[in-house]
Amino acid sequence: MSDVQEATNQLLDVNLDENWRSIQVTGSDPRSESEHLQVTVGATVPTGFEQTAADEVREKLGSSCKISKDRGKIYFDISVESLAQVHCLRSVDNLFVVVKQFKDYQFKETKEEVLKDFEELAGKLPWSDPLKVWKINTSFKKKKTKRKKMNQSSGKEKIDNGQGDKTDEKDDKKGFTNNTLDSHILDYYENPAIREEISTLVGDDLASCKDEKDESSKEETHPEVLKFRVTCNRAGEKHCFSSNEAARDFGGAVQDHFKWKADMTNFDVEVLLNIHDNEIVVGIALTEESLHRRNITHFGPTTLRSTLAYGMLRLCAPQPTDIIVDPMCGTGAIPIEGATEWSNCYHIAGDNNPLAVNRAANNISSLLTKSQIKEGKVSWGLPIDAVQWDICNLPLRTGSVDIIVTDMPFGKRMGSKKRNWNLYPACLQEMSRVCRPGTGRAALLTQDKKCFTKALSGMGHVWRKNKIRKELLGDAKNEDG
Repeated sequence: MSDVQEATNQLLDVNLDENWRSIQVTGSDPRSESEHLQVTVGATVPTGFEQTAADEVREKLGSSCKISKDRGKIYFDISVESLAQVHCLRSVDNLFVVVKQFKDYQFKETKEEVLKDFEELAGKLPWSDPLKVWKINTSFKKKKTKRKKMNQSSGKEKIDNGQGDKTDEKDDKKGFTNNTLDSHILDYYENPAIREEISTLVGDDLASCKDEKDESSKEETHPEVLKFRVTCNRAGEKHCFSSNEAARDFGGAVQDHFKWKADMTNFDVEVLLNIHDNEIVVGIALTEESLHRRNITHFGPTTLRSTLAYGMLRLCAPQPTDIIVDPMCGTGAIPIEGATEWSNCYHIAGDNNPLAVNRAANNISSLLTKSQIKEGKVSWGLPIDAVQWDICNLPLRTGSVDIIVTDMPFGKRMGSKKRNWNLYPACLQEMSRVCRPGTGRAALLTQDKKCFTKALSGMGHVWRKNKIRKELLGDAKNEDG
C-alpha cells in the first residue's frame, strides 16, 4: 500500500468508533473519568415509528427502551462506552442525554409561581454526569465537523475561481484515481462534479491536520466560556405559561448557575426543556443537526427523510436476496437507505419523471463514492439500480418482487388529489401483479387517506391490509398476486 493511500485510509475514516479510539490516546481522556457511567438517552423519531425505533435500539444496543407518552420520543439506558453506537442508529432523528425526568410534575396555580419554580429548578438538577457525556460526545464529533467545514470551504473556492487551472485539476484527479479509485468504477453512474469533490478530499484533510492540532492546543491554553441556549418544547392545554417564557426564565437560571454566555445561534451547549402535560424532561442535546440528513446530496421537491425511509423498510422485514422496489422513488431516498442497511437485498429505484431518475442516479453515485472512501478500497458497486418507467406498466415479471416500499404522491407538492382517484387503484393493481404471491408485501406512505382507503377496499382479492399507522402509512400484504 502506498503512503498516499495509507494516509487517505486513515484520514478519511470518519466512523465514530474510530474517533472514539482517538480520544483514548490523547491527553485528558474524558472517557477514563466516566468509565462505568450509565446514562439515559432520549431520541426523537418520526411520529408513528416509535416502536420501530425501540426495536432497533433493543436489537443493536441490547438496551431496554421506553416509548414516551409524548409521541415521537423514546428513552433508553446505555453505558458511556456505547455512545458512539447510538449515533449509528438509523431510525432516530435527534439525540439528547437526560439530566432529569419528572413524570408527574406539580405545576403551581399562577404563572409567576411556575416560572419561579423553573428558576429554582436549574440549580437543583444533577448536571455533572450529563455534562461529562456531552463533553465526550463533543470530543469524538469535533474532528468530523471540522473536516466537513474544510471540504465545504474548499468547494466554495472552486466556484469563485471559475475554471481554475485545468492541468493541475486533471493531475490531481489522476493521482487520486491511481491510488484509491479506478475511473471505470463510476462509469455506470457518471457524475464529474462528485469526482472532482473527491479528488480534493485528501489534500484538504492533510492540510487540516496541522490546523486541528494548533486549534486544540489553543483551546487547552485559553479555555473559552461556553455559549448556550435553552429550547423549550411544550405540549398540553393546561399550562398557564408559554414556551418562550419557560425557556427565558429557566435559561436565565442556567446562566447564573454555570456562568455561561447565552447565544441563540452560535452556541456550544443546547439545553432542552421538554414539557408534555405533567411530564418534564430536562436534557442536553447530543446532535447539532438531525441524523436523517444522510445519503441524499441531490434533493427534489418531495425528498423523504432517511429515518422515515428506514422505518418503512424495517416494517417489511427484508430478508437476504429479497428484491425491493420503490416504483415512485423521487430522489431515491428509500432504495438508497435500503442499499445502505440491507446490502444483501437488491434494490430498484424507478420513476416516470426523468429529472427524478437523474437525481436518484446522482445520489446513488454519491453513495458509492462515499462507500469507497470509507472502506479505503475499490468497490464494484452497490446492490441498487435506477430506472425510468411507468408505474402502471412496470417492466418487471409477474411475481418477481418481494417488497414494495414507496412514498405515493399526496396531491399537494406532486400530482393532484383528482388524479389520485385513478392513479391509486392502477398503482395497487400493477403492484399486485409484480409482487410475489403469498409473501409479497408493501409499505405505502400517503396523506390522501380517503383516496387510498377507497382504492384499497377494491383490492381485497389481491391485497390484505395489515396496519394503518398515524393515518399516513398503509402496510399491506399481497395475498394472491
